[in-house]
Amino acid sequence: MKIHHLNCGCMCPLGGAFYDGFSKGLHAHLVCHCLLIETDRDGLVLVDTGFGLDDVRQPSRLSAFFRGLNNIQRRESLTARARIEALGFQAADVRHIILTHLDFDHAGGLTDFPHARVHLMQQEIDTASARHSWLQRERYRPGQWSGSAGWEGYQVQGERWFGFDAVTALRGLPPEILLVPLAGHTPGHAGIAISQPEGWLLHGGDAWFYREEMRRPERKCTPGLRFYQWMMAMDNDARRRNQQRLRELSCSHAQEITFFCSHDARELEALSGVKNP
Repeated sequence: MKIHHLNCGCMCPLGGAFYDGFSKGLHAHLVCHCLLIETDRDGLVLVDTGFGLDDVRQPSRLSAFFRGLNNIQRRESLTARARIEALGFQAADVRHIILTHLDFDHAGGLTDFPHARVHLMQQEIDTASARHSWLQRERYRPGQWSGSAGWEGYQVQGERWFGFDAVTALRGLPPEILLVPLAGHTPGHAGIAISQPEGWLLHGGDAWFYREEMRRPERKCTPGLRFYQWMMAMDNDARRRNQQRLRELSCSHAQEITFFCSHDARELEALSGVKNP
């Protein structure tokens, strides 16, 4: 399998380094780190979608609250579809999409790939469908989901992954790709683990937000992202527990697993070799 690390969205909230730890101006730079996987038999697999073309063209698809808070950048060149076409592929080549969760900045591109199968935890489907609170209605945007060819919802099943529950044998996907439930940010949030000859990749989604929350014994996070994680977590106790377990794993298995989250621009630059806006 060949894996491409893509930036499929940009959010520039006020706060600069208060959020991202490196920006020198008033605004921070948060990316939407997605993966495009070229498989031998199963076509292209997209992990998360970032923002979609319709999010850019029709901003009302997104919550006004989050548009303002995150200063979401409306750039078609940063959509997954544009990124994939720039690599020489067509949207129809994407046969599967795996989602860490259904938040607006992770699922906006689903409508750009209407024939792809969508894989995620069943708990996330159920939570997003219910939308019980104001915050859930703001973060989960059903208009982003219409037109998808089919959904594959999963319960925990299969062998554990480095001590974590895991979902193996994802339907129609290579056995090297696993879902790793990481509840907290949302009840059905999951990481995506991918086995490669040189070791594992773990796309942690929003289980953490800042690069120095992993790979060190003690957590280090910017004040802005500490607050944002707390605000967005549906279960902060579960979030903290899973994040601590991941931190311990990142220290004990640093040579076997490459850890990265969804929104840290420095992590994406290190893995893609491309400087992001």
